Amino acid sequence: MGITSAWSISAHNDDFISTLASRLLPLIAAERDDPLARERWDRWRRDPLPDFRTWWRPFGQSCRREAGDLNSFGELTASGEHVQKMYDGLSPDDDFSLLTDVWDLVTGAQDIFVSVQTKEFALRSFFHAIGPDRAVLLPGWCGNFLLTSAEVRETLPAVERALGFTAKERAEAEDQDWLGYGDDEESVLDGPLRIWRQAAADARGLCGVSVTIY
Repeated sequence: MGITSAWSISAHNDDFISTLASRLLPLIAAERDDPLARERWDRWRRDPLPDFRTWWRPFGQSCRREAGDLNSFGELTASGEHVQKMYDGLSPDDDFSLLTDVWDLVTGAQDIFVSVQTKEFALRSFFHAIGPDRAVLLPGWCGNFLLTSAEVRETLPAVERALGFTAKERAEAEDQDWLGYGDDEESVLDGPLRIWRQAAADARGLCGVSVTIY
């Protein structure tokens, strides 16, 4: 069976960011501190994957190392079990919902970037397209973060370095982003930097989460 996933970055005032901190920050820390997740991250940084069009070869032509690297990267960039609780439910005694208590509170399109994908994770294509040297400049862990307005301003220069491209670099990144976009869809190469700059200008914080919807 396939999956539907979402990677969202939404802007909120600092009071709201503060209310989310006790729920989300421990989950991000648990993802980041997991030894297997760190090993997968280090493996990708040492050996970035080649052109995605080479990943699927006729049966028998793929070597064991390549298959292992691809599986490791896939697990790294899938929604993690801890942050996934923001969507599935934190506990039987907590009725908090990412859908109704975070996403539904966003009233303007300029205050959110969201990429919803069927049978795919937006973060996976994004990370592959930008590569590990740029991904390491982004705060949080694998697309998940919670930042106050001050932290948004502090991290903006690094995010601009990560997601600022020359014309040649942009073409290369677009070539490795396999997600298809409709006329009203924002590319993963555009949305994150756009909302970061907007939040910095508006003195707002940011909440980023990568989850499986179903």
